[in-house]
Amino acid sequence: MIKLFWSSFVRIFFFLLGRPMWLLLLLSVSLMSLVYSNGTITNLPVAVIDLDHTPTSRSLIRSLSTSTKITITMYESSLQAYEDINNRKLFAVITIPRNFEKRLLNGQDVTIPAYGDASSRLANGLIQLDMRGIYQQILTDYNTKIMRNSGFSDKQINIILAPIKSQTEPLYNAGISFAAITFPGLLVMLLQHSFLIAATRTNITLNSLPQGKPPKIVVFGSLCGLIPIWLFLSIVLFGLWPWVLGYRQLASIPEILVMTFPLLIGVMGLSKLVTECLRKTEMIYLTLAFLTTPVFYLSGTIWPLDAMPLWVQFVSHLLPSTWATNMIAGVNQMGLSLSDNILNILMIMLLGVIYSSLGIFIAALREGRVRKFLRKIRNFYHRKKRKKS
Repeated sequence: MIKLFWSSFVRIFFFLLGRPMWLLLLLSVSLMSLVYSNGTITNLPVAVIDLDHTPTSRSLIRSLSTSTKITITMYESSLQAYEDINNRKLFAVITIPRNFEKRLLNGQDVTIPAYGDASSRLANGLIQLDMRGIYQQILTDYNTKIMRNSGFSDKQINIILAPIKSQTEPLYNAGISFAAITFPGLLVMLLQHSFLIAATRTNITLNSLPQGKPPKIVVFGSLCGLIPIWLFLSIVLFGLWPWVLGYRQLASIPEILVMTFPLLIGVMGLSKLVTECLRKTEMIYLTLAFLTTPVFYLSGTIWPLDAMPLWVQFVSHLLPSTWATNMIAGVNQMGLSLSDNILNILMIMLLGVIYSSLGIFIAALREGRVRKFLRKIRNFYHRKKRKKS
């Protein structure tokens, strides 16, 4: 049995190496990442209209120019700026009002009108963060200057302006903020979908050979031959690609493999069920291609699971990708430790066992083995009953 397993494992593995169609997955991810090639999240064009023309307003503009995400463009007319933002040439328009410096030095409330294109949530959020940080820094500098001129010492100024010393610690939060981590969820979906297609196609091909079905150990060995290829893809997708695009990447390669392996085992079990439901190679591409988007939405990547109806949450938790997205994004992007994901790993493995058992049961039902088994039990019961009588 071990020799059959190993020979089928090696045969499929080298077959895939000889015909590397699985590299299309990397090509797909590369094409999706082209949206970042123009500096989409680092060179956000923002218009500034200076109506004050004072040293303070110019200082604010210089501070905005030093931002790593904003590219400042000066406008004389607000009408032209609003026309450009409507034509998607700008992401925001910032207007520095008249008497900005005067009101600031007199301690009066100052409002800086900012008009943003909210259709791009990522760009809009980054601009807001930079604006708040820069404006707060300017206020702190001016308050420090005023207090120092009034005779306050540096220690007193620090106590008044920053009475509490804050320290930021990265914490795992799977709530509303989790819905913003779309890229790791998308990668999990691509990995699951591609492996499901490959495993289902392997199952169907082996079950429809002219010489008949091979032994189960051969099928199992052939499916296991797919795993090294997709483990390599997981290192590229969850390790190399976030680093290339500048995403936060915390998990090591061994941790990525530990998280990906249960997902592949769970999807392998799901492929057995899908095989018995489809049974034809062409049906794979006619059905699975349309299920990717709904599964992506149900995984909790786009919308938090807690905000879904209970019955939708139940369906979502029946998918391996839901648990895998929670696990991989939690460890790789949010700082959750691997030891805290035992439940996710166990649930993925349990789903794999359940789906493979359902697939085996459907195959036995279709081949009449369940009927024969029930007939044997019934005959055994009748014989036992006759002996007693």
